[in-house]
Amino acid sequence: MSWLESLILGLVQGLTEFLPVSSSAHLRLTAAFAGWEDPGAAFTAITQIGTEAAVLIYFRKDIANIVSAWFRSLFDKEMRRDHNAKMGWLVIVGSIPIGVLGVTLKDQIEGPFRDLRITATMLIVIGVVIGVADRLAARDETGGRHRAAKQRKTLEHLNTKDGLVYGLCQAMALIPGVSRSGATISGGLFLGYQREAAARYSFLLAVPAVLASGAFELKDAAESGHVSWGPTLFATVIAFASGYAVIAWFMKFISSKSFMPFVWYRIALGLAIIALVTAGVLSPHAAESAG
Repeated sequence: MSWLESLILGLVQGLTEFLPVSSSAHLRLTAAFAGWEDPGAAFTAITQIGTEAAVLIYFRKDIANIVSAWFRSLFDKEMRRDHNAKMGWLVIVGSIPIGVLGVTLKDQIEGPFRDLRITATMLIVIGVVIGVADRLAARDETGGRHRAAKQRKTLEHLNTKDGLVYGLCQAMALIPGVSRSGATISGGLFLGYQREAAARYSFLLAVPAVLASGAFELKDAAESGHVSWGPTLFATVIAFASGYAVIAWFMKFISSKSFMPFVWYRIALGLAIIALVTAGVLSPHAAESAG
């Protein structure tokens, strides 16, 4: 991998990780359109450490409060009623599905799931899902001619069942084209949560899963020696910087804006990929880079 490739792919990772458009799909597509080798699942997982570092810094107060309350709740029964302590447990519960499926489906994630036809299909299908969830949320928020606006849930209402549903939605993002934020935020909207609450828990839930995945891939990469460490680490730093800027923008955007621009973008991109693959312009498969 060249330094130019790492710069562009790092930017793509940072700019798309937190938007409901699928960063893994965009990394795969950027490489395909540029004629580069597929950066692979390992590159994606490692550079995601950079974007999760941005989450750690942006939500540092929330995370510090959650971690502190969770540890104290282990020894103080009264603390177990604290909202932040409960959030700690719910982040753990919500991380179980992606942990189990990530290990179980590792070979599929690094191979068949990276087929561009699957990516395109997921872009379209999950785009429609996000659109439906967005319309339901908007209907509750604005009400209608014969119906009053409905109060949506905050994170104070989060429980174990909802945490597991969020976790299952997050696990779907193991397939390129789904989008971790798109799947979890739309899942939260279907469960009746406010947009900002759904996004906040989505980002917090991603931290343990992404850091664990990145550490796992770092270990494998160190043992195999099949990673261009300089460019990969450079891309991770670029992903961190651009990712932080996107979080700050996105958290403001979702408080008052619709997800529909992302929905139409996903559908258009998915249809374009299918057309290009069908026409033979793009190959659905790509050899993963070995270095």
